[in-house]
Amino acid sequence: MSKKTVLGFVGPTASGKTALSIAMAQAVKGHILCMDSMQVYRGMDIGTAKPTREEQAQAPHHLLDLAEPAQPFSVADYQRLAQPLLEELPHPILVGGTGLYLKAVSYPMSLGSTVSDPQVRARYQAIADTQGNEALHRILEQRDPVSADRLHQNDTRRVIRALEVLELTGKPFSAQRLPEEEASPFRFALFALDWERDVLYRRINLRVDQMLKDGLMEEVAALKDAGVPRDAQAMQGLGYKELLAHFDGEMTLEETVELIKRRTRNYAKRQLTWFRADARVHWLPAAEGRLPGLNDIMRILEEEHIDP
Repeated sequence: MSKKTVLGFVGPTASGKTALSIAMAQAVKGHILCMDSMQVYRGMDIGTAKPTREEQAQAPHHLLDLAEPAQPFSVADYQRLAQPLLEELPHPILVGGTGLYLKAVSYPMSLGSTVSDPQVRARYQAIADTQGNEALHRILEQRDPVSADRLHQNDTRRVIRALEVLELTGKPFSAQRLPEEEASPFRFALFALDWERDVLYRRINLRVDQMLKDGLMEEVAALKDAGVPRDAQAMQGLGYKELLAHFDGEMTLEETVELIKRRTRNYAKRQLTWFRADARVHWLPAAEGRLPGLNDIMRILEEEHIDP
């Protein structure tokens, strides 16, 4: 029996995934499954570059606004909600830059059964609390540089998890063996827009400026006023964490904006590292004024005998 095809538009932030995915969804009468670890939160629209109401009206969208900002939301939660949609919806199209979410739906992983030890986690959490996130990240960098390159130093929960798995299994988290793609019930056809690095970084800087014009500061202030804790998982997102620090008087607005841009560029670099390691991704050359279109994608699908 042939496997069901799942299309996907992946890659770094600000690369143009949304517009291309909507065009594809319209062409094949498909459903978009958002694959972004921050877009799952309600009330966090501007800073997460969540598809607008107008964009969502152009094609069916799923897996947005799943949790309140004060709630934790895990990779296992995403897998549990996304897997049935991939099976049931006609022409599912994954769209986003969260590599762990893609991994979770690509393979029949049992995320909840992975070895764990609360005492080990508590020990690493104590290091973060007393010495800072950077010190904890340096430990991971020494022991598992591949995972360290993929994880931001402020993503404490996942940094701790990577150290925990390494300590308990003796194998780096990045080297944990996953089921082969053949074990998946789906055939994935993934695409990413390939920009020159300096052009991508310029697009990121412009996006941050536009987010601020669109009301990012007001969005973060509203979340703070609503009582969402500063240490909530949702508030570790790019733009949110930095603006909260600004509101608490820790840096000027100018310093804050530059920090958001720099951290977003660094995040894009890690996304590129992650997705370039995935052989399933077709990289589509992109340049200002010359974007790949559906014809380019359909040609690749036809060459690989994939029916979208």
